[in-house]
Amino acid sequence: MAMDNDQARVALYEAVPLENVRNIGIMAHIDAGKTTTSERILYYTGKTHKIGETHDGASAMDFNEQEQKRGITIYSAATTCMWKDIRINLIDTPGHVDFTAEVERSLRVLDGAVCVLDGKNGVEPQTETVWRQADKYDVPRIVFVNKLDATGADYEMSVASVKERVGANGVAIAYPVGIENRLLGLIDLVEMKAWLWDIDPKKSEKMAPQIVDLDQVPVEYSHDVEQAHVYRQILIEQLANFDDSLMEKLLMEEEPTPEEIKEAIRKETIARQIFPCIPGSAYKNKGVQYVLDAVKAYLPSPLDVPAPIGHDADGNEVQLTPDAKGPFVALAFKLTTDQFGTLCFFRVYSGTVKSGSYIYNVRKGTKERVSRLELVNADSHENITEAKAGEIAAAVGFSSTRTGDTLVGENDPRISLEAIKFAEPVISEAIEPLKKGDQDKMAATLIKFTEEDPTFHYYTDHETGQGIIAGVGELQLDVNVTRLKNDFGIAVKVGAPQVAYRETIKSTAD
Repeated sequence: MAMDNDQARVALYEAVPLENVRNIGIMAHIDAGKTTTSERILYYTGKTHKIGETHDGASAMDFNEQEQKRGITIYSAATTCMWKDIRINLIDTPGHVDFTAEVERSLRVLDGAVCVLDGKNGVEPQTETVWRQADKYDVPRIVFVNKLDATGADYEMSVASVKERVGANGVAIAYPVGIENRLLGLIDLVEMKAWLWDIDPKKSEKMAPQIVDLDQVPVEYSHDVEQAHVYRQILIEQLANFDDSLMEKLLMEEEPTPEEIKEAIRKETIARQIFPCIPGSAYKNKGVQYVLDAVKAYLPSPLDVPAPIGHDADGNEVQLTPDAKGPFVALAFKLTTDQFGTLCFFRVYSGTVKSGSYIYNVRKGTKERVSRLELVNADSHENITEAKAGEIAAAVGFSSTRTGDTLVGENDPRISLEAIKFAEPVISEAIEPLKKGDQDKMAATLIKFTEEDPTFHYYTDHETGQGIIAGVGELQLDVNVTRLKNDFGIAVKVGAPQVAYRETIKSTAD
């Protein structure tokens, strides 16, 4: 029966037209609530039937043992879910600076993103880093101002910080009803309707909001209704800067329709002229359904973003349209390794690949067999028969493919996509196994780790003879050492690398 359900779900995903597909990521500073937001998305889309909390180590997206123990996201986790009639391919990325490569490679293959802000702090240092990464790949974003139920939360400050800290045009498309422990819901500035949640979420099934007219908002929240009118005017004025028809209506003092406002928000969001901001509290289950509606309404499908440019064997530019019947071209953006083998995640930009077929790795000049294709849902996998243009999937059985490699059909033109560039290591440690017999096993496993994470390096210092691991931060090195011990059963010791001293003649003498 479970297998029948899996097959039915996969068939449902495959039947979704490309204009209804959203490839999105969740990105933010550490502890802003990315994974909590992802957990709510899984719950509301029916992907999970129980909300897993990060602080309890029960999150579906942070399924790795180290993530659960440390309470942070270390590896970007992918999943696929349905919201109304759209298919969402979702990647939850880490917020810690040591794992910035996970964010980099995820944003490289995504069409849109949700940037989560902590409502007490607005834009934080790592938010600036991931924002720049998203700018580098021209990724449209919506902003979810989270944790507005917390003491000291300030929605208006958080929206203003988008412009102040990252120079982007953050525009509120919803305004909170209440704040801190009085957070009751939000006002949709497009429809001018209030989304109100029960103060006691146990009373309402699936924590569903009640959508009411503004005159039904409790009188003690009347100030928020007044502010909503102010922010709606700001929204229309901002949109009118880029939309001539709205500017005309504004000058004629005519009221634009909700449909006209929605169309303008979508157009300017995809063009990255504005970044819509939404209030809420993922932990208190408020605002996440509105975020999902915004993902559907305002973030692009693979058809709405500029077609990526590849280069053929002669160096000529080739535009890749997302056509399932075209030549197969995909980008491998992530590898994961465990005791059972390697899983390669890839984004298909053109054509279709089928399970059991052969593909060609352009960089390596080698053929690879697609032993099995999978739709990955955090730590569980569903077998699929094919992956088409615009989709994200994973393959089992690749031996020579690495992060950033271009994959094409066995008999298709040899087109190369731009590889992903990663940060160079800034910290190193010496490493050696406690048992001499584990030396080869340790070296082989560490080499697998370097294939998985391009910012992690392992080499032998020829002057001291020591094995050296290097990376972009202490936490990254600590995580990989812990993986060696716990996942692969190799006990090691680490320490500061030895310095190779040299002698030289310093002065002349007879």
